[in-house]
Amino acid sequence: MSPRIEPITSPAGLAEMVADATTAPAYAIDTEFHRERTYYPQAALIQVAWRDQLAIIDPLSVPITPLVELLQSDGLAVFHAAAQDLELLQHECGTLPNRIFDTQIGAGFIGYRTPSLALLHHDLLGVDLPKEARRSNWLRRPLTESMLAYAAADVERLLEISDILHKELEARGRLEWAEEECALLLRQSGKERSAENAWRRIKEIRGLKGRSRFVAQAVAQWREECAVQQNLPVRHVLSDSAVAAVAQRLPRTLKQLRNLEGMESRNLSRGADGKLLDFLNRIRGAEIKSVPDDRPPKLDQSLKPTVNLITSWATHHAAESDLDPTLLATRSDIEALVRGDPDCRALRGWRAGMIAAPVQQLLQRTAAIALDSQGRLVLEERSRRPISPTTRS
Repeated sequence: MSPRIEPITSPAGLAEMVADATTAPAYAIDTEFHRERTYYPQAALIQVAWRDQLAIIDPLSVPITPLVELLQSDGLAVFHAAAQDLELLQHECGTLPNRIFDTQIGAGFIGYRTPSLALLHHDLLGVDLPKEARRSNWLRRPLTESMLAYAAADVERLLEISDILHKELEARGRLEWAEEECALLLRQSGKERSAENAWRRIKEIRGLKGRSRFVAQAVAQWREECAVQQNLPVRHVLSDSAVAAVAQRLPRTLKQLRNLEGMESRNLSRGADGKLLDFLNRIRGAEIKSVPDDRPPKLDQSLKPTVNLITSWATHHAAESDLDPTLLATRSDIEALVRGDPDCRALRGWRAGMIAAPVQQLLQRTAAIALDSQGRLVLEERSRRPISPTTRS
């Protein structure tokens, strides 16, 4: 085990660390957090490595807002599976790094399928990460040696992994692809989660119409705003099934409200049931102003076999091209291409040539999917000579 790293717990220590790290061309960064009982992730540790330095910051002892200087520096921020780390940094620091490289995304462009950090350490560096503290309560203090060793290992050699991936990606002509995908993740992480669109994340209300739909949208927004104000998970305010039940039944009394399907005791405690009923009374007679559903229309049932076939080919195509299939195209991407959705992400950037162009050839009937001599799905020029199965014995 490496020598124990004492966490930074003072403003002076953090300021000194940030001043040095901001001069580095790149830095590795990771976070440990909890969010089982909160709306926002609660920072428990921040780990940063640069050059031959490594620091572990204890956010329970020192405000981490000075990290803004590091995040806004010219240095490349290297993460592994960055999405949740970026969410935490945006909440805690109010900003995101200028540039990022996600080693999980980068590895997807050389054939890995959503690899773990442990797998990349094993394959690229020949080392095994410590596992003892994987399921630790990171809010617990004091931190044990095994917890600190586990946290440090997440960033200690991440810059080495990044360098290896950069060289391999450059050799394959895919570095720009990976950088494009990382930039997209960074842009998406900077978008604020809208309470007005909270209803879109509840599958139980997608089929509602008229007043029920209006009420469902309003209650979903109310739930999201309450969760933010109280820093609680939305399910602690109201479950998804309860949102749908409220919209369909529109209760008038506390008894009716408490008897609704999906209503849990934690949704009704500390006067929450009365607040919800007051809100329902305010919107009960309101003019219906449902937010239009601008999601793409459902795919025609007759096109599902087409999507299935193209999705299977795309998976083979990704594997043959040393690409993570989920990076190349998800089933939703294929559906969007078949529908002719102009906003489909596969029509832009590196995906345009890799997936959109071949699929459009299929849809234009100038190409066909066939089995090669090894039983693999391949794209071929179409002969336009259909074969009719014989009906004779």
